[in-house]
Amino acid sequence: MKKGTLYGIGVGPGDPEWITVKGARVLAHCRQIFVPKSREERDSAALHIAQSYIHPDARIQELSFPMITDQQKLALHWEKAARQLAEVLQKGEDCCFLTLGDPFLYSTYIYLLRALRTIMPDLEVVSIPGVNAFSAAAALTEFPVGEAKEQVTIIPTADDLGAVRKALAQGGTVVLMKIGKRLDSILDILEEEGLLDQAVFVGRAGQVGERIEADLHKLRAETPTTGYLSIILVHAERPR
Repeated sequence: MKKGTLYGIGVGPGDPEWITVKGARVLAHCRQIFVPKSREERDSAALHIAQSYIHPDARIQELSFPMITDQQKLALHWEKAARQLAEVLQKGEDCCFLTLGDPFLYSTYIYLLRALRTIMPDLEVVSIPGVNAFSAAAALTEFPVGEAKEQVTIIPTADDLGAVRKALAQGGTVVLMKIGKRLDSILDILEEEGLLDQAVFVGRAGQVGERIEADLHKLRAETPTTGYLSIILVHAERPR
């Protein structure tokens, strides 16, 4: 029996109209849809974005991915999710897996696909790119991400913010992702480095509750949720 094809579809950061034509076309025909959902989410953000493109008779299954750092426990979750998809694919049915942004930029799809390859080495895969959150943020704020030969550095912020300081010291444009609860700490670093006025903030780009701030001073004393699904773009050349 011919096995099904896996379609990994980047749905972008929020606005349904940012989904690619190819992504929308595949969703209109596929009857098996898998969506990632963290335990903290009430509904899958990726599903909410893509909902209007999905075939009305499609079966939608949520795959729960916990927000933990234990690699062994995470590996078990990836394997469990991969086996759910493999069960359908081995019956000859195509599957779509939806992911925020782009499938290969800090995406759950990366780990899921890797786990699936160990189960089904000959799996046919079509990965459909999506709009990155920082590209959307740049468009919403008219903030150039790269000019001439200027370098661009993408940093997923972590509890150890040393990487952020190092990236800012190198100059160019710095893209700060996965900010979350670290917003205040990042604002402190930008202020210490004299770069607070050379940065823009975009939260929930293209979604309900979208927030755009060119004056990052206004973000002080915000609630911890402000940094969720947010991007900060920084022009890291020091003011003259």
